[in-house]
Amino acid sequence: MTDFSSHHPDWWRQAVVYQVYPRSFADADGDGLGDLRGVADRLPQLAGLGVDALWLSPFYPSELADGGYDVADYRDVDPRLGTLADFDALAAEAHRLGLKVIVDLVPNHTSHLHPWFQEALAAGPGSPARDRYVFREGRGPNGELPPTDWQSVFGGSAWQRISDGQWYLHLFTREQPDLDWSHEEVREDFRTTLRFWSDRGVDGFRIDVAHALAKDLTEPLRDLGSPESSGEDALSHLPPGTHPFYDRDEVHEIYRDWRTILDSYTPPRTAVAEAWVPGARRALYARPDELDQAFNFEYLQAGWDAEQLREVITDSLATARAVGASATWVLSNHDVVRHTSRLMLPPGTDRNAWLLSDGTVPRVDEQAGLRRARAATLLMLALPGSSYVYQGEELGLPEVADLPVDALRDPVWEQTGHADKGRDGCRVPLPWTTTGPSYGFGAGGAWLPQPPYFARYAAEAQTGVEGSTLELYRTALRLRRKLLSGEELTWHGTTNTPGVLFFARSDGWRCMTNLSDAPVLLPPGEVLLTSMPLDDHGPGGGTLPPDTTVWLA
Repeated sequence: MTDFSSHHPDWWRQAVVYQVYPRSFADADGDGLGDLRGVADRLPQLAGLGVDALWLSPFYPSELADGGYDVADYRDVDPRLGTLADFDALAAEAHRLGLKVIVDLVPNHTSHLHPWFQEALAAGPGSPARDRYVFREGRGPNGELPPTDWQSVFGGSAWQRISDGQWYLHLFTREQPDLDWSHEEVREDFRTTLRFWSDRGVDGFRIDVAHALAKDLTEPLRDLGSPESSGEDALSHLPPGTHPFYDRDEVHEIYRDWRTILDSYTPPRTAVAEAWVPGARRALYARPDELDQAFNFEYLQAGWDAEQLREVITDSLATARAVGASATWVLSNHDVVRHTSRLMLPPGTDRNAWLLSDGTVPRVDEQAGLRRARAATLLMLALPGSSYVYQGEELGLPEVADLPVDALRDPVWEQTGHADKGRDGCRVPLPWTTTGPSYGFGAGGAWLPQPPYFARYAAEAQTGVEGSTLELYRTALRLRRKLLSGEELTWHGTTNTPGVLFFARSDGWRCMTNLSDAPVLLPPGEVLLTSMPLDDHGPGGGTLPPDTTVWLA
């Protein structure tokens, strides 16, 4: 397989990127926790799957207060996951196989174990060490109240008081103190980190919480007035660019600075922003002088509804095109219910309540969910732009909704007082074989319990099996590579059937998805691939069953 890195600097524009959550991917040393050697050992399977790149979720030193997104050292590897030499070996093997390597960067906050924060705690109020973070005096007669009403994403106040009476800001867990990005030392340290990994051959970066770095910290800090103004819907309550800590206009100065570093390499390093902001604002992060792409969460959040998806697809392509970027598409990741289960939940379902019921209210039909997920996958892979695939979705894995509460590791569970079950159900270690103590994940057990039904989803059970989900992904990715040319999409005008999405790519490749509950007529054409078998297709046409996608020549 050829390494295209030196010939195609814009390889990312229509790439398929496979997200690896290292602790749940493969365990080489048998301690129950996935590691970098485990990832390296399985790279041939990823190359054989046909993806273009792997994105490694954080593998840095961390106490796992938030699944590795609490980073104690940005330029090292957690000893439980390996060493820098292991990372170098992984990157070298990936490149030998023609795979690009993207690493997660977490610039909004550090771990409370980071040397900087430990120095800040020891140095005391007013010290230069505290200036790297957001420390403030409390309100009330004795400073006993938080400085503002800002809320943590994980529940409760976003401020934590320490023994000397000051409070520090943490938009996530209290073990994740927010950095002050107006401090030049903070900016310079992350420039160093970008160069450190780029020098080791990394091809790109995924920027965690990219929209939260810049904050309005002018005194007096302003209250938001309601908990909703701090959560995922916060940006709907204030004019664009004016929220005190989300999507502020000055955040783009940081990424313009980063772009000069990324472009100093040959080929330039790429970057994708995790920015939970509306489409027009999201596109700003992907301007040519900033980051190359931004995740499209409207698509991930859309229901299984043709009109809703058509609107999201059309808007997403338009906003990306307006800044010269390519669109991104994702169905699952390490933070959301796997789409095999999620797409079967009725509109309006409280997903946390569903998880708290152990996935029984309502109960998801496993086979129906898999059918719908396969259709959604072929639809996504036919769209112009980059597709981000989360580990295990190529096996058709459902959400493990019934994890026992004593096994939960996500801090959300404790921080919400057991009101939110958290994200562990999509992070259960992968099944590679049909037998063994952890279904081939490692020689020992797995850090989260795997259900017995994982055996039938294992890669071993699906490899070479015609019609399996794994073979569907392999076929689709191989075919997609041959069919790709331009980045245009034209909605097809030959059908006005409700519940159907039908479009053509610039080279004549067509995709039709039936999201209705009844079969629909297929247009004439050569069937290249279907998410499920067709019942009666022939030279004269036929019908497309519900919850099915077809690619046509």
